[in-house]
Amino acid sequence: MRQVAIIARLKKGAEPRAAELLEKGPPFDPVERGFERHAVYLSATDVVFVFEGPEVDSILDELVGEPFSLLLSIALDEWRSLVDGPPRIARPAYAWEAPAGP
Repeated sequence: MRQVAIIARLKKGAEPRAAELLEKGPPFDPVERGFERHAVYLSATDVVFVFEGPEVDSILDELVGEPFSLLLSIALDEWRSLVDGPPRIARPAYAWEAPAGP
């Protein structure tokens, strides 16, 4: 499974509105898109979207490249007013996992 994180710096005071947007859930069906996991981490200064799946890079490229996805377009417009600068992409550099049980 592959992972990709999209990290965005929030404008000062944007955390409450970001939390409201996140309560709505994603503007797409993660299962239908082929994701195996999706999580979002929120702090006072940053939001981190984590996507996991076997072809996560391709899925994200396809998702962002859809010109006629009204729900996604509306969601991205709502986030633009909260984000300070362009989002950054991060990939795992280190991971640890407990060994499987006996």
